[in-house]
Amino acid sequence: MLVQPSDRLITIIGGSGFVGRHIVRALARRGYRIRVACRRPDLAGHLQPLGNTGQIMPVQANVRYPASLAAACEGAYAVINLTGVLHSSGAQSFDAVHSFGAEACARAAKEARARVFIQMSAIGADAGSSAAYARSKAEGEARARANFPGAIVLRPSIVFGPEDSFFNRFAELARFSPFLPLIGGGQTLFQPVFAGDVGEAVARLVDAGVADGKTYELGGPEALSFKALMQFTLDTIGRKRLLLPLPWGLAKLQAAVMGLMPNPMLTTDQVEMLRHDNVVSEEALREQRTLQGLGVVPQGIEGIVPGYLYRYRKAGQFTAPKGMPE
Repeated sequence: MLVQPSDRLITIIGGSGFVGRHIVRALARRGYRIRVACRRPDLAGHLQPLGNTGQIMPVQANVRYPASLAAACEGAYAVINLTGVLHSSGAQSFDAVHSFGAEACARAAKEARARVFIQMSAIGADAGSSAAYARSKAEGEARARANFPGAIVLRPSIVFGPEDSFFNRFAELARFSPFLPLIGGGQTLFQPVFAGDVGEAVARLVDAGVADGKTYELGGPEALSFKALMQFTLDTIGRKRLLLPLPWGLAKLQAAVMGLMPNPMLTTDQVEMLRHDNVVSEEALREQRTLQGLGVVPQGIEGIVPGYLYRYRKAGQFTAPKGMPE
């Protein structure tokens, strides 16, 4: 189907990352002009083949420098803020990126007279949480709405896709570790959502062009325990590993040690957040503030994850999946 080019410009702040490329793809297919604002536009060339010549333009911007955001948002019909960090470090702290950054992005969108502003948050965002990550995400939501009336908030569960940091990380760990840790026994529930479905949800909200001020919770078709997700990962890559329950106290101690590393696999904040299920709330389901409410049929992990985890099998793509003859 031929898509007619649009004169509407969409600015995606932090759009060069994992989730961003799926949002760029969904918007490009609709013909929107896309300005990807990121710290290193010279490293965002992988986005341009997702659209037509000249349709996607990376530009330099940093949420810690409001003037750069103002330039990136100029003339934008919609602004989407995807910036976020998994652990707080130096200038890239939770407060700087999640709280101040969300405020600065929303203000830039408002001053640019954008019709829609979308703030990417996360299920578990809570001003009263014991985890600094969750508190900063909630603070970012509040600041975004204070500076852009009608700001839309998206709260996904863990997002999966070819470049994800969840399945890929544990599959890599299983290549050399004799066990995978089950923090708190591995009973925490998750609702993994495909990055492509998140991209489609964002595109539909941009299409609607309504600053409805709602918080949408995005989850996949089923809730699975952390233990079930680890077992699925092992089955997919054809490796047998011990699933070792790790008590909360020991997990927090291990995370504190790992937190001293430049890119820790586990942080104390993540341990705290694992104490609570990461699934779509009953309230969001009732009010249709979900993927289904936006007309998106969520895709499960079974049909997508094996397509990129095969590289962690002993013989890569030449290893038969579990249940298939060698």
